[in-house]
Amino acid sequence: MMKLAVLAAMAGSAAAFAPAPMAKTTSALNSFEDEIGALPPVGFWDPAGLSDGISQEKFDEYRLAELKHGRVAQMAVLGYIAPETYRFGYDLTPDGSVNTNDLPNGIAAINALPFLGWVQIVAFVGCVETYGWFTSPTGVLDLPDDILAKRQTAELQHGRLAMLAFLELIRHDSQNLAVPGFDGYDNLITGLPFIYN
Repeated sequence: MMKLAVLAAMAGSAAAFAPAPMAKTTSALNSFEDEIGALPPVGFWDPAGLSDGISQEKFDEYRLAELKHGRVAQMAVLGYIAPETYRFGYDLTPDGSVNTNDLPNGIAAINALPFLGWVQIVAFVGCVETYGWFTSPTGVLDLPDDILAKRQTAELQHGRLAMLAFLELIRHDSQNLAVPGFDGYDNLITGLPFIYN
């Protein structure tokens, strides 16, 4: 009986180190692995499985959402960093009681921004969404296919990086609000102290 138990344990442990059979990749992975934005060494990366069993139309819808979020994140990063160095200096209210120079940077500006400031932001974003400003007059760039693919891939990669950068800016600023001076720095941009002079 003891020999049988030892033999069973050895067989079980040997099976743990046997190569596992390779599953066939899904048709969704095969159909999307050559899309714009799939780069070596990772290739098409979808850890959440959002593209499993979806149509090309649904994939294009997801890609458009990723592109739009990337563009918004790029603007958000610029909007987060630019006030550290420059302010336009205009009045947000008709009576001139609130000027853009008086607003704090980052998350602290959410509570300091008056209602009419929020109205200006929402109106501008609504106009851009409704009328499609900031697009090419022809709608599509007239470039050779290989250059267009490189630029589209670069735009996706820049958007992905900007989404991560904005999350880090929010995390850093939120932590600095919770524990003021946690990092020992007075300014967001610490590598270029001369811009604050």
